[in-house]
Amino acid sequence: MNFKNKTVVITGASSGIGEAAAEKFAKKGANIVLVARRKDKLDQIEKRLSKYSVKIMVQVCDVSDKQQVKQMSQNVIHTFSRIDILVNNAGFVIYGKVEELSIEDIESQMQTNYFGMINCTKYFLPHFLNQNSGHMVNVASVGGSFGVPGIASYCATKFAMLGFSEGLHHELHGTNVGVTVVSPIMVRTDLFDHPSFKNFTKHATGISLSSETVANAIVKAANSSRLEIVVPSVVRIGIWFKQTFPFFINPIIGSAFRKQLDKRDS
Repeated sequence: MNFKNKTVVITGASSGIGEAAAEKFAKKGANIVLVARRKDKLDQIEKRLSKYSVKIMVQVCDVSDKQQVKQMSQNVIHTFSRIDILVNNAGFVIYGKVEELSIEDIESQMQTNYFGMINCTKYFLPHFLNQNSGHMVNVASVGGSFGVPGIASYCATKFAMLGFSEGLHHELHGTNVGVTVVSPIMVRTDLFDHPSFKNFTKHATGISLSSETVANAIVKAANSSRLEIVVPSVVRIGIWFKQTFPFFINPIIGSAFRKQLDKRDS
């Protein structure tokens, strides 16, 4: 796909993967809609992306709020008359055992990570279908294929995202509208700055990705017929083993991440 003059809406665009993806698309000549809750950060990114001579639109929006998403989608269509790519990237994680988390902790992750994607999809999908063109990229996680101790509620949001996307992928068969899930391993972003992580990240940085690596996968996904792109691709082997030999892989995963839980206070 030639991205020049295409309209790309990116949620969670104020930092990390969303910020990096915005720059990748802007470099390719796309008009960018930056969506997040922090206006000051969005304004900084808008200023930085102005060097690419593309249209940049800032939309302060909490994607977990249906009315805010409705207004945001109306603003986008009013300004650009269409949408070509929707990147559902907004999300966060709270680390801890299920017994430690409040119901509100678990609900809030589902409201943003999963229902935020649902809200954006529902308000933009009719425009994609009317145009008979466009692509949705849903940023999930390898945690959508592995239930991991310490982030069970986060994994649930990504399992849900992957299942929803797969069903929608089938529904869109025969149209020129696509949906692709990008599932990275751990990414070095402020997603893990939540105080619940404490010293988690410094034990795991050796197997983490940069935001730019995932952003490259998002650009690839926006022009792909595939349901899911795993980053790095070699991890798909692990997913296959887990799905094929769960009785062997699940105990290994459980043991490794339980040890990580034990290190929190060390």
